[in-house]
Amino acid sequence: MKNHANRVAAGAALAFFLAPGLAHAAPADTAITVFKTPWCGCCELWVEAMNEAGYPVKTIDLEDLSNIKKQASVPGDLEACHTAVVDGERKYVLEGHVPIEAVEKLLEEQPDIKGIAVPGMPSGSLGMGYDPNARYTVYSFDGISDEAPAVFLETGVK
Repeated sequence: MKNHANRVAAGAALAFFLAPGLAHAAPADTAITVFKTPWCGCCELWVEAMNEAGYPVKTIDLEDLSNIKKQASVPGDLEACHTAVVDGERKYVLEGHVPIEAVEKLLEEQPDIKGIAVPGMPSGSLGMGYDPNARYTVYSFDGISDEAPAVFLETGVK
């Protein structure tokens, strides 16, 4: 029963964050809500890094994130271990171990996309033994299932 209540609460929270046309005064700092499993240590490290970067982060632990990922329109090939929603001037989805530089770029440019993602759990990504020289790709997605994700940012490229 508790798991069902958690899924319902998380679904309602995600629907609120992603609902178009809601008037919301963005706080001075952009808040992030992270949906994760309770046993994932790398997700906790990502949350800590985002907090240290000045983003207020709220976490919601769920046993199963499949409904969250579906509601957030995360393409299956971009899925990772946690899904976050940025609550700012625009609402964006952050899937997986997205680096701070990609979040900053997203919030600065405010592109017309649904979100950005780092699929899987690449070594050296934020929360996965962070290495600023690690090479991996951050993809953008628009929430349309038949559109291929686009490269948003290449990390570790000098």
